[in-house]
Amino acid sequence: MDEQTAKTRIQELSQLLKQYNQQYYDQDNPSVTDDAYDMLLRELETLEQEFPHLAAPDSPTKHVGGTASRIFEKVPHTIQMMSLQDVFSYEEMDSFVQRCQEALGSPRFVAEPKIDGLSVSLEYQNGFFVRGSTRGDGFVGEDVTANLMTIAAIPKQLKNPPPFLEVRGEVYMPRKSFADLVEQQVQNGETPAKNPRNAAAGSLRQKNAAVTARRHLDIWIFNIQQVEGVTLHSHIESLTYLESLGFSNVIPHSGVCTTAEQIRTEIARIGEARTGYAYDTDGVVVKLDDFAHREEMGATSKVPKWAAAFKFPPEEKETILREIILSVGRTGVITPVAVFDPVQLAGTEVSRATLHNQDFMTERDICLGDKIVVRKAGEIIPEVLRVAEHAEGAVPYTLPDCCPVCGSKAVRDEGEAALRCPNPDCPAQLTKRMIHFVSKDAMNIDGLGPQILTALQEKGLVHSVTDLYQLSSAQIVEMERFAEKSAENLIRAIEVSKSQPLDRLIYALGIRGIGTQAAKLLCEKFHTMEALLSASAEEIQTIDGFGATMAESVVSSLAEPHMQQMISRLKEAGCQMTYAGISVEDARFSGMTFVLTGTLPSMKRSEAKELVLKYGGKVSSSVSKKTTYVVAGEAAGSKLEKAYELGIPVLTEEEFRDLLQN
Repeated sequence: MDEQTAKTRIQELSQLLKQYNQQYYDQDNPSVTDDAYDMLLRELETLEQEFPHLAAPDSPTKHVGGTASRIFEKVPHTIQMMSLQDVFSYEEMDSFVQRCQEALGSPRFVAEPKIDGLSVSLEYQNGFFVRGSTRGDGFVGEDVTANLMTIAAIPKQLKNPPPFLEVRGEVYMPRKSFADLVEQQVQNGETPAKNPRNAAAGSLRQKNAAVTARRHLDIWIFNIQQVEGVTLHSHIESLTYLESLGFSNVIPHSGVCTTAEQIRTEIARIGEARTGYAYDTDGVVVKLDDFAHREEMGATSKVPKWAAAFKFPPEEKETILREIILSVGRTGVITPVAVFDPVQLAGTEVSRATLHNQDFMTERDICLGDKIVVRKAGEIIPEVLRVAEHAEGAVPYTLPDCCPVCGSKAVRDEGEAALRCPNPDCPAQLTKRMIHFVSKDAMNIDGLGPQILTALQEKGLVHSVTDLYQLSSAQIVEMERFAEKSAENLIRAIEVSKSQPLDRLIYALGIRGIGTQAAKLLCEKFHTMEALLSASAEEIQTIDGFGATMAESVVSSLAEPHMQQMISRLKEAGCQMTYAGISVEDARFSGMTFVLTGTLPSMKRSEAKELVLKYGGKVSSSVSKKTTYVVAGEAAGSKLEKAYELGIPVLTEEEFRDLLQN
């Protein structure tokens, strides 16, 4: 390749990779697969090695891809949180081992699973967990302490601790938690998470720690960044030390390897075992055990020279597409599902995968009878990648223009890819709406599972979720597998659900885009169902976190005649229509948003937050134009600067107390 062509290609690759880095690290929403990204990065590395004078100082090959979000406080890393050099074959791993042996003689290596999650730093002062942060760009990360506090596997206090300790770990979402999350998102009509890594990253970077807690994240601790008062000589010794401090989730490792052959064996072992893990692994990390050897090998600006990450190739299988069936969701979305000859993927047999929508099928030119390529996204969710070969005489598949269940003419909203059934009485929608309505985070009606709800619908006892409140124990007893006692228990559970708070009822209504937290925010703003029903999209948009799309979704959903009828019947049944989350008699901070920053002289920030919430206000973690006051103490940092920049009033603790009294 000539120099001009190389220069053009290097610029193209750099621009692409920076874009993909932002999507992956900052937005938790990648548009390309990991292996596609890896190949582009490898191409750029090769070109920069051949034409080193063309490599830019900010090249993606020299820096970790993430940045510190403005949503959270920035945390400078005393010890750089570096990335790893990826290798994609045994030959490349052999070359890494050989380089270390040539420089060091007979070094020891350790192999560990490479966890596909989000890298974090945990800091402990005198044994107490005081701060946790994301990697960011390796030099500056985000303070996500409150969210990390929700992870049970992170010890909050250590045994026999050193004065100071910083460890590095990988936060991940277990496969079961990811599957549960995707199921919930699909039921809610939301775009499901693409893989566990993105789901974990998005969950850890929530502004509300309660959302993080519900995602059931976990962590593996794999490195000591810095420690005071203790001298450690090797990686294996450091992992043993971490276990003695009370870290239960220390990364499993191979023990000592001294040859390339032993390392190959360990990589193969982890590769075979990983389908049985409860978490995702995308490779094996091989690192020098001796810390003195690591010091001698050194590092580049981005990666240590004493470690390498072997990346597993994605497992893909070819199969024949036999059928496309249509599924109607709770919000009316009509989803095409591919049915193909069963194949083994990531240790399980797979025969179905979603085809998402018409745009997805058109882009891939999918036809019945095609030979298609499938894999598991994140080794969990089956997906169709592409068509390998068209069947003879194949015709591109087109979704029908009517609902496959009720026959209503389907619609496609402007700006959306999804096709929807607009009929609120569609039997397919009703079943899934009822499942959502009775779920744990909604009305929490114990004993009403999908099978019973389907049976009630088939017997003609329920035609709407409101019919659940008209059921009698005599009707239930007539159903199969119900005795008098169990029927009474079910009716009692339905009766108890009437006392669920208004925010749960709003979530149970199944408004598109409105989850549990958004429902609570709506209640904190409007207090009653009547007030919410009369609210405009502009009023709803004043809620921090609500954009035009969410606000319009609330207004349009609540304006539908069937929704208004349902709310009226729920009110008649005795369901809560007033929010009890704040004291309406003393809501002096109603409509106000506070940001608390820095160390207050005599009051903990948690105490200040409780006072704001007690009097009907809201506490936000970031300063915006919607912020009413910033309460600032010592070392307030960037939030104080942002307040001055936007002209937001800043209060001292004394002024905050005066505001409370007045």
